[in-house]
Amino acid sequence: MKETRRKYSREFKIEAVRMVTERGLPVLQVARDLGIDRSLLDRWQRQLAADPKDAFPGKGHLKPLEEELRRLRLENETLKMERDILKKATAFFAKNSR
Repeated sequence: MKETRRKYSREFKIEAVRMVTERGLPVLQVARDLGIDRSLLDRWQRQLAADPKDAFPGKGHLKPLEEELRRLRLENETLKMERDILKKATAFFAKNSR
């Protein structure tokens, strides 16, 4: 049987990290008490320390910088396609005007 992946809310992750950082509980104990793997709690700590405001944006949501990067890449692809079409049209009309 396929095991379903557990999902944790942003609040759950933040509270789990707070148990370690603010209350001073050992990481292994908190992980065991919450029924999660220690490496997962370690990763949450690193993510929250790196970007407290935008940590854990949720499924389907990106951090603001990642969202802007995605948008700019899409815009870049569109502009490249438009440029290529214009190049082909220019070559076509130049060839037909002779």
